[in-house]
Amino acid sequence: MVKKVVTHLTFQVVLAIIFGILIGLNFPAFAPTAKLISQTFINMISMLIAPIIFFTIVLGIAQMSDLKKVGRVGGKALIYFEVVTTLAIVIGLLVTNLFKPGAGFDVSTTQQDAAKIQAYQQSGEDFKWVEFITHIIPKNIFDSFAKGDILQILFFAVLFGYGLSKSGSAGATLISTFEKLSKVLFNMMNVVMKLAPIGAFGGMAFTIGTYGLETLYPLGKLMIAVYVTMALFIFVVLNTICYFYKFSLWQYLKFIRREIVIVLGTSSSESVLPSMMQKMETIGCSKSVVGLVIPTGYSFNLDGTSIYLSMAVIFLSQAFNINLSVGQQLTIIGILMISSKGAAGVTGSGFIVLASTLTALKIIPIESIAILLGVDRFMSEARAITNMIGNGVATIVVAKSEKEFDEAAYQKAISPKIDEAFN
Repeated sequence: MVKKVVTHLTFQVVLAIIFGILIGLNFPAFAPTAKLISQTFINMISMLIAPIIFFTIVLGIAQMSDLKKVGRVGGKALIYFEVVTTLAIVIGLLVTNLFKPGAGFDVSTTQQDAAKIQAYQQSGEDFKWVEFITHIIPKNIFDSFAKGDILQILFFAVLFGYGLSKSGSAGATLISTFEKLSKVLFNMMNVVMKLAPIGAFGGMAFTIGTYGLETLYPLGKLMIAVYVTMALFIFVVLNTICYFYKFSLWQYLKFIRREIVIVLGTSSSESVLPSMMQKMETIGCSKSVVGLVIPTGYSFNLDGTSIYLSMAVIFLSQAFNINLSVGQQLTIIGILMISSKGAAGVTGSGFIVLASTLTALKIIPIESIAILLGVDRFMSEARAITNMIGNGVATIVVAKSEKEFDEAAYQKAISPKIDEAFN
């Protein structure tokens, strides 16, 4: 029994996170090396993301009997994303207005990093949502693969899959080859995931060693508010959605617990993107739905990021004693509904979108985001975990609505045997 627990990957990742915290606290000089360790693991995952997404989408569409479903699945997914992320923004605003974490906050307790703020401010001013949409169409697909641009790869894969589906018997050989290549890639991913404890250790040691737990104290109320709100969103909002679509949130969370702790350690939801795609297929979603919803969700269904952005804006207004009217807060909802959709795939994307929102509002000083720099890393875990959980729920919802969900596979997936095999 003890040997079984010790060799369990989830247990190993949790243990690695604890060691990472201890090393970060006692040996802060180790932080640069820890960052290198964590980044190396994430790079190993990243090298598999582009080809796995490509083959999953191409095979899903090429094998889909009704190609009208592609547009219908995409449309349903985008509508779902917009409704749920808007709800997340509203919840974030409500909790921050009720809890008031910024009231009485002493802005002098934090040090402002002018260089970083200037960079985020420039990125925020340069950010254009229309350009983000037009960027989806790649100029050079090889460059898209090299950069790992998920949305460009998704766009190309949809067209490629459509073209392959129209090739008739001539495309059968290529489909068979793609299936074999896809299996090889997932086998590679399973090998890389065994290194997850090392990646989680490095990520946590870097975070604690660089920022230190003492940075949490001045912004403790905001941290608590953010984590409580994320929990409310998952266990109330997403749980209600799960209940409506007749599947268990608890069983789903148990099934992806390995991914949850890996994201906790690495602060990156991309570190489990290939693994989540595999698990969503195992839990009963069709390959075509998984291929379309999961990658798109990583750019358009950022529930955790949406909550954080809305709370950050109100927190800053409270910290600087700026009273926002109901109309101004509705404006914030409108801006974040659009700007939050471009918050993926860019380093510091949360701050860039926050900067662009403050720039558009012209009410709260852009320099105020310096207050959040010290604790942003500690809240990024909550954002990433909520984003990942939300994308999985969205995939099951869309699959069920399209009758592309295998109930027998779901029951098998949540049984103890398959659960142990995957975790």
